[in-house]
Amino acid sequence: MSQARVPAWISVGLMPALNILMAFLVSAILFAYLDISPLEAAQTMWAGAFESGEGLGFTLYYATGFIFTGLAVAVAFHAGLFNIGGEGQAYIGGLGVGLVCLLLGDVLPFALLLPLAIIVGGLFGAAWAFIPAWLQAKRGSHIVITTIMFNFIASALMAYLLVNVFKPAGTMATESRVFAEASWLPKLSDIGAMMGMTIPTSPLNISFIWALICAVLVWLFIWHTRWGYELRSVGASQSASAYAGISYPKVVMVTMLISGMLAGFFALNVLQGELHQIKLNFVEGFGFTGIAVALMGRNHPVGVILASLLFGFLYQGGAELSFEYGIDRNIVVVLQGLVILFCGALEHMLRPRVEQFYLSLAAKKGA
Repeated sequence: MSQARVPAWISVGLMPALNILMAFLVSAILFAYLDISPLEAAQTMWAGAFESGEGLGFTLYYATGFIFTGLAVAVAFHAGLFNIGGEGQAYIGGLGVGLVCLLLGDVLPFALLLPLAIIVGGLFGAAWAFIPAWLQAKRGSHIVITTIMFNFIASALMAYLLVNVFKPAGTMATESRVFAEASWLPKLSDIGAMMGMTIPTSPLNISFIWALICAVLVWLFIWHTRWGYELRSVGASQSASAYAGISYPKVVMVTMLISGMLAGFFALNVLQGELHQIKLNFVEGFGFTGIAVALMGRNHPVGVILASLLFGFLYQGGAELSFEYGIDRNIVVVLQGLVILFCGALEHMLRPRVEQFYLSLAAKKGA
């Protein structure tokens, strides 16, 4: 079977769609086992995620976080790096955003505070990716191992800071004080009200727009700059890129810094946009789910956005399903696991048969 004769739309579009369909078919068996009609469950999830303004707002709010973490993983993948540290980098990025809002929230005007929070959050996330990147580039330490270790270090560091530094006096909650209201990100519902439009209230805020801008910037960087070409060359073949004069250590450092920066932006959506304070475990696994988002999106910004919408649908639709049928909300984790299983570990299960079927049809048409 000649792979060159198989069009790209099969790998990019058809195979992910079939894998998602397989995951949903297995989910249907699970719902049938729970005495829930699969069709009614699917309708409930769809209605809860997309058929109301509030549900759509929550779906896009969750998708915003997945876009940031998915882009972070995708950029590293293009250089042949497996960044498992998005969770810790997002956590430390939240420390940067939180410091800006806590120290300058009632001092600077919002027009200065917002870009400063973006810059500092990105720098803190990049800084947390710097040491694993340096160890990979200079010492040969495997990036998977070091980034996983740094996730635990970030968790321990944030727990210490919240208990001993940021926790207000007289409270036992492991969280900082609430940010000054002037530092909160405007919600799209509030912006719509200012423009005379009625948009249902939801956590969706302007960081969603920044996430889309980041997707465009990542696309331009990877496919339309010399640095992006070097990054993809190293990912395709480290030895060939070295023969062409491309510095492997430099590419690793730049790639991981950009990846960490994108993960650090995650805190804008959650902390500055919704929680308005630093809380323990505010990342809630979004960094790890970003790996699945990047894999499903084929490491392309457009694919990452679409995969983020899917996982946002699972989050919000799963919450609606839990409320409607009274089942454990961890059913969302099961649904995510099935999607990851079929789109990741079993990604190529159907590929040979699909490609063989296409090639046989093409041969008959040619004859």
